[in-house]
Amino acid sequence: MIGVVLGTSEGRKILQRLNEFTEDIFVSTATKYGGELLEEYKYKILNTSPLDTLGFIDVIKKNNIELIIDSSHPYAVDVSKNIMEACRKCNILYYRYERPSIMREFKDNKNIISVKDYDELEKKLRSVKGNILDTTGSKNIDKIINMKLKNRVIHRVLPSSAVIKKCIDLGVKIDDLIGIKGPTSYELNKAFIKEYDAKAMIMKDSGIAGGTYEKLKAVIDINIQGFVIERENINYENKFTDIDKLINQVKGEKYEKYK
Repeated sequence: MIGVVLGTSEGRKILQRLNEFTEDIFVSTATKYGGELLEEYKYKILNTSPLDTLGFIDVIKKNNIELIIDSSHPYAVDVSKNIMEACRKCNILYYRYERPSIMREFKDNKNIISVKDYDELEKKLRSVKGNILDTTGSKNIDKIINMKLKNRVIHRVLPSSAVIKKCIDLGVKIDDLIGIKGPTSYELNKAFIKEYDAKAMIMKDSGIAGGTYEKLKAVIDINIQGFVIERENINYENKFTDIDKLINQVKGEKYEKYK
């Protein structure tokens, strides 16, 4: 059995490619919403709750999983660390699909500022005069709130009841919430910036598929500041940035039965 950990749209593409030659797949997502997106795909087992290292070890052993493809989000580093550790302890192969970064194209642009973490981000945001549009999602929204910025901060989040409730429970006003499923277009990013008179946008380096290119272009063209939280530098084993190469590896000589 092949294990696939999903967290990006590319993960569903990987699952689609795997379905060309097998349905013997264990799929894991962190949420029920992630599982709802998989109705058209084929697999034997679906898990829709977060797993720690011991959880992954348990499912590997119970389902006789031979390899795991980790296509979790670039910022879900703890998930990847848990999977890698579980694979090492169970002596099975770990393959990482990493969504390519696009930051090299924008590294010399004066409007785009890369920060290593939220501490550096806070220091940079102190100099912003005006409203700030936060597009990093709800997972780390408490880190933004705890900065206690004097600026108005508008948070763009997934429009699920659980996410909205979390934001409200943390003290975010309804007027400071935008509920929309990403990725969003260049034009829509510009519209949000103009509608809320934002002078800065916070984002992650989520690649083209994650909508980062459209955000960066909107920031540059409207001439505001764009703060990009960098990815943590992880030494991934067997990393791929090309889905075709990943699938070919899975179908390689060691796994003749998948050919």
